[in-house]
Amino acid sequence: MNGRVAGKRVLVTGAARGMGRSHAVRLAEEGADLILVDICASLPDIDYPLAATEDLAETARLVEEQGRRAITHVVDVRDAAALTAAVDDGVTRLGGLDASVANAGVITGGTWDTTTAEQWRTVVDVNLIGTWNTCAAALPHLVDHGGSLVNISSVAGLKGSPLHTPYTASKHGVVGMSRALANELAAVNVRVNTVHPTGVDTGMRPDALHALLHGERADLGPIFQNALPIVMTEARDVSNAVLFLVSDESRHVTGLEFKVDAGVTLR
Repeated sequence: MNGRVAGKRVLVTGAARGMGRSHAVRLAEEGADLILVDICASLPDIDYPLAATEDLAETARLVEEQGRRAITHVVDVRDAAALTAAVDDGVTRLGGLDASVANAGVITGGTWDTTTAEQWRTVVDVNLIGTWNTCAAALPHLVDHGGSLVNISSVAGLKGSPLHTPYTASKHGVVGMSRALANELAAVNVRVNTVHPTGVDTGMRPDALHALLHGERADLGPIFQNALPIVMTEARDVSNAVLFLVSDESRHVTGLEFKVDAGVTLR
């Protein structure tokens, strides 16, 4: 087999569309087989639609179009038991696991006084606890032979990104968790790294945040401005970082905060 991750078996959450689909297809292009997980349902505290089952099926089709295997499971990453069962099934069917990409995430928009406790719980449970659940489901299959955990954070995990405070807090939490795991797991050759995209052109765009930045809190707009002359990056640019961190090219890279941020954290 040819490719930078030829023969590797990789778990990707939030795989039905957007960055998750991009990660899956990019890894398949380079020879990986995939376990694809997504909730495939919208959530009441998130003001944009999430993916559907047909989106997950399309991701699988695109992976298979590359000649690679795709195992799909409709699972909420907040449900640790269901996620573990899905990963175990995928590992059995693929014959092992070499890496995990914890990509599932949600975002809300609002000022401090309009953000609800329910929004806090949903965002933290999906973005932080869901990432932990993904790592915990993958690790039993990695600790005996090593591997790579790639946890998708955000530029909001590195700076005080306003008007989506639960998201910013959760993505900072992903960094702290990943650093701690990188130290703990280095002895068994499991690498743990985070990826930090700037804005990416996907369906993950809350109307409330957009309205605030173009209305009453336009003064905060410069915080979101990239240094490079682009408004958003593309999912494939982030997937190229994921590919590197899954591949053996990064075999001595752990505890890295890999920015694909067009320079927004320089501001």
